[in-house]
Amino acid sequence: MPAHDFTRRTRRPSDPDVVVVGAGLAGLATARALTGRGLTVQVLEATERIGGRAAGRELDGFRLDHGGQLLNTDFPELGRVLDLDPLELSPLAPGVLVHSAGRRHRFGDPQQTPARQATARGPLGSPLDRARLASAFGRLATTPVPRLLTRPETTAARSLADRGLPPRTVDGLLRPLLGALLSDPTLGTSSRVADLVLRSYARGRLCLPAAGLAAVPSQLAEGLPAGTLRLGVRVTSVAADGVHTAAHGRITARAVVLATDAQSAAQLLPGLRVPDFHPVTTYFHAADRSPLDEPVLLLDADRPQGRPVLSHSLVLSDLHPSYAPPGRALIATTVLGRRRFDQGGPAGYEPLLRRRLVHLYGSAAAQWEFLTVRHVPDAVPAMPPPHNFRRPVRLLAGLYVCGDHRDTSTVQGALVSGRRAAQAVLRDLRVPVATPAAEAA
Repeated sequence: MPAHDFTRRTRRPSDPDVVVVGAGLAGLATARALTGRGLTVQVLEATERIGGRAAGRELDGFRLDHGGQLLNTDFPELGRVLDLDPLELSPLAPGVLVHSAGRRHRFGDPQQTPARQATARGPLGSPLDRARLASAFGRLATTPVPRLLTRPETTAARSLADRGLPPRTVDGLLRPLLGALLSDPTLGTSSRVADLVLRSYARGRLCLPAAGLAAVPSQLAEGLPAGTLRLGVRVTSVAADGVHTAAHGRITARAVVLATDAQSAAQLLPGLRVPDFHPVTTYFHAADRSPLDEPVLLLDADRPQGRPVLSHSLVLSDLHPSYAPPGRALIATTVLGRRRFDQGGPAGYEPLLRRRLVHLYGSAAAQWEFLTVRHVPDAVPAMPPPHNFRRPVRLLAGLYVCGDHRDTSTVQGALVSGRRAAQAVLRDLRVPVATPAAEAA
């Protein structure tokens, strides 16, 4: 850490009670919780936009989400910290489409009865195999979370292999589905995390706000008092009683919460754990009409060797028409994996990806307009076993850290970590912390 004089001094009237470094989901959730208890907070964001990996932008009337993340209606923290009605959560169609061996097959709504799903056609084995899979989803949906967290922990891949499901069922649905939900094509993620993800999938619906994922950080920011959020302020060092900034001097506070990504946090506090990451590359294409006419997640179960993995694709304009200009369709396709792209980088891979999209969607994909690509090499913190679901957020009295790298690598995890950090601050500053029932209200 750079050497600075952090001798405790008298706070100026303009100094906040708490400085939060970073205006991503965790930082904004922390600030909302703290200001709601009457503390003054300054959220310092180095860039000129909020949201972190949940940010988005518009391009020629198309709404592009940066991170390619999906929400789930079963995420309890969404209802705890957000006003869901204005977000207009738009659900994906129940179930998924799986492309395998040149054909698309539907795996129905996991909340349907096993008998109903057993009658569905597809690559998942016999009717008995499909009924067993549906029953497994049903059992998972009703299993309490604490019981899931006591199961023996291994990788998701090993857990699937050990559960006695037919290989056709595993390879035809579960591997591509988990790969898409975890951004982990090799399924090296903790089996406990995978069970929680599948449980949420079985209980809820995948969804996005009508205005894109960026609507989540926007709502959190809109609930902050005027003057709380400061953009374009880069923090160069932190301590328990304040921060130094590159161009705005020193800001003194009673507590500091570091709410950046894991790599940035470790630069400010050497010694913090930095996990591995799963890269996520999202390609955006425009078409004159939707190739599916429904917002269903299309999974690619065929994995060509030696190339980045086309994980899943979604017609976002079928989810909500505001994602594209009138008369146009927006298709987002996610590629996973650490293999190097050919010369030309992610954009140079687009012609090869397009040929694969022709297999998935049909010949019309050859005429789609390539809009842009978004490559995030450190998009999702890896969660290999053993995974600590609650890494400490309190480093010492006055200094805290939060983010999805402290909980789970999801929107749910980021919001939970922000709440935990706020609760730790409130306890140390001796501000009453609300009961869980009050917080949920």
